[in-house]
Amino acid sequence: MNSLTLKEKGFSESVPLKNLPFSSLPLNKGTVLVLVDTLRTGKPDSDILYIGKTKKPNKRIFGGYLSGYGGKITRKINAMLLDDGYMEKVEVSWMLTEDPKAAQEELLESFKKEHGKYPAWNNPAKKPAKSPKKAASPAKKAAKAKPAPKPIKATAETLKTP
Repeated sequence: MNSLTLKEKGFSESVPLKNLPFSSLPLNKGTVLVLVDTLRTGKPDSDILYIGKTKKPNKRIFGGYLSGYGGKITRKINAMLLDDGYMEKVEVSWMLTEDPKAAQEELLESFKKEHGKYPAWNNPAKKPAKSPKKAASPAKKAAKAKPAPKPIKATAETLKTP
């Protein structure tokens, strides 16, 4: 799987990320995004750097990848684009879908089957397929409240005024 085979799967033409017009992205639609390294296109290994999903492509690309707002992977992509010089060579392509999560999982598994690993910018530890829930961690003991101080008994001696 590479950027050339994505078109067969229904992806748009790749657009350079540095020249991406806001209006070219679909608005609030289920979308699978792919970031591609243009310097690796046509080489034996894949040029796909990242396969992601979103329901708001503008927010994900402009608010996340380009501004660095978001989770760990989004901040990693932002750092790679801005700090490591990928902005000049990365293009983005997308495909509209009713179920972006399922489409992303299918693409990631297909990529892994073909290349033996996930794309370079995808989290290799995170499994896209549904995995069984972890066993719940044992409940922590609630902190014990301190007992209220005992009231002072008033006696004849304590009531005397000097």
